[in-house]
Amino acid sequence: MRNKNAQGILLIVLGMFIFAIQDTLVKYIYNSIALYEMYLIRTLTSFLIVIIYLKIIKKTIIFKTHYPFLTLVRVILFFFGFSSFYISLTILPLATANALFFCSPFITTILARFVLKDEVGIQRWLAVFIGFIGVYIVLDPDFSNFDYLSLLPVLCAFCYSLSMIIIKKTSDKDNVYAQMFQFYIGATIISIIFYFFIGSGQYNTIENPAHQFIFREWFSNLKFSMPYMLILGVTAAGAFLSVFTAYRIASPAAVSPFEYSILLWASLSGWYIFDEMPNMQTFIGMFLIVCGGVYIFIRENIKEQPIVTEKPLR
Repeated sequence: MRNKNAQGILLIVLGMFIFAIQDTLVKYIYNSIALYEMYLIRTLTSFLIVIIYLKIIKKTIIFKTHYPFLTLVRVILFFFGFSSFYISLTILPLATANALFFCSPFITTILARFVLKDEVGIQRWLAVFIGFIGVYIVLDPDFSNFDYLSLLPVLCAFCYSLSMIIIKKTSDKDNVYAQMFQFYIGATIISIIFYFFIGSGQYNTIENPAHQFIFREWFSNLKFSMPYMLILGVTAAGAFLSVFTAYRIASPAAVSPFEYSILLWASLSGWYIFDEMPNMQTFIGMFLIVCGGVYIFIRENIKEQPIVTEKPLR
C-alpha cells in the first residue's frame, strides 16, 4: 500500500498537529494535575479508542508478545522517556522541548551503528555532528547556572531511540498494534503502582513545578482535570492512528521529514497561548537539528538502509 505519499504526508502533518495539541494541553494543566494520574487516564482512554477502531475495521486484536523481556524493557523506556518529556514542559517552551526531542534520529543512528552493527557512512556521521551542534545551540548551556531539567527532552530522545532499536528486533513477529497494546498495558500497570506509592501527595513538599507535577495528590481536582485528561487520551489515539496509517500507506522516506512540522505547530501554540517566542539562537539550533535529521532520512533512502526512517519519531 506504500504508494500514497500525498495522503501519507497529510496524515503525518495532521498527526503532528494533534501531538502539538496534546503537548499544549499538558503544559496548560500541569499545575492542576499529577503526572501519572494524567498518564493513567490518558492511557486507558487511548486504549479503549484504539480497540474500538480495530473492532470497527475488523482487525484481529493481539496482546501477546514473542519477546517478553525486550517488550518489558521497551515499555519501561517508552513510559519513563515520555514522562521526562512531559516534565520538561514545566520549564521549557513547547518549541524548545520538541526541538531537543528531535535529536532522536542522531541517537538512533549511533545506536544502530553500535548495537545493530549497521553501516553508517561519513555523511550520516556529519549529519549527526551538525544535529548535536544544533542541540547545543538550543540548550545554550551556562554551566555555572545550568538547569539540568532542560536535558529531559534529550533523555526522552535517548529512551525513545533505544526503544525503537528494540522494536526493530521485535517487529518481525509483533505487529505495530500489538506493540502499542503492550505499551498501554505496561503504562497502566506502572501508573497504578505509582498511585499506591505517591498518589496521596505525601511527597509533594518542594516548591518546584516539576516536582509538584510528579508528586501532587491524585484525583484532587477531577472536576477541572478529567475533561482535559480524556481529551489527552483522544489526541494520543488520534495522533497514533494518523501517524502509523501514514507510515503504512506511504513511503517512510517520503513522510518522515514532515514530522518536523510539529516544530511549527508547537511554536505557534507556544506563542499564542503561553506567549513563548523562540529567540534567533533557538531558531538557528532548530534549523541545524532539522537539517541534520532530514539529511539522515535522505541518506537512508539513497542507501536503502532504513534505520531512522522506518518508524515514526513521535
